[in-house]
Amino acid sequence: MSGLDIIRRKDTSRTDIKRALIVGAGPGISASLARKLSNRGIQVMLASRSTDKLSGLASEIGARTVTCDAGDASSVSALFDAVDRDMGGVDLVLYNPSMPSRGPLLEQDPAQVEEALRITCLGGFLVAQAAVRRMAAQGHGKLFFTGASASVKGYARSAPFAMGKFRLRGLAQSVAREFGPEGVHVAHFVIDGGVRSDTRPGRQDSAGNRDALLDPDAVADTYLATMDQPRSAWSMEVELRPWVERF
Repeated sequence: MSGLDIIRRKDTSRTDIKRALIVGAGPGISASLARKLSNRGIQVMLASRSTDKLSGLASEIGARTVTCDAGDASSVSALFDAVDRDMGGVDLVLYNPSMPSRGPLLEQDPAQVEEALRITCLGGFLVAQAAVRRMAAQGHGKLFFTGASASVKGYARSAPFAMGKFRLRGLAQSVAREFGPEGVHVAHFVIDGGVRSDTRPGRQDSAGNRDALLDPDAVADTYLATMDQPRSAWSMEVELRPWVERF
């Protein structure tokens, strides 16, 4: 096939999203995205270590739920078996889990640090491996990772969280470069600020601004906008913060 033939091929990347998997689903960003995907007629599967908390959302949007420990290879394999069986494959995967382990460096328990890294970044690798295997075979797909301020700057008393999020960001960059030419759009989202939820309602900052927390619906809209990008101009990293957040 000539270069001109490749250019002329129809870009179906914005219309091929029919089936979505959210790993680490819960309130906030993932719930907002699940609702917006469902409103588009996209099948949604929600995965979490505890699916009890997802029953209301799943009932609301007609989503399937699967129990999954993202940091365990056999559990991730079983999750994608369910994806294949129940949805016939997947077009969009969002990796959302993380396990903060905060405290003074000299007081950190190595076992807890290892667990935090298992969930935050090893799980991302396992899910990415399973997802891109399917997406590359079908010639399209979207793989998104939820990052944090800690993805780009390590804070005091938060070394394990920064370690996990830095590694997850590196994973996203590597997979994007390897599988972008195979039609797989990989993007990493730096969520630089707190996110509003039912358990964390909006609040004013010291200056009286009420936008001190990110609106999860607004964040989900950015995920959707990235999902809709034509392949001639894919974003591989998007940074979001409230306008009142200090850089």
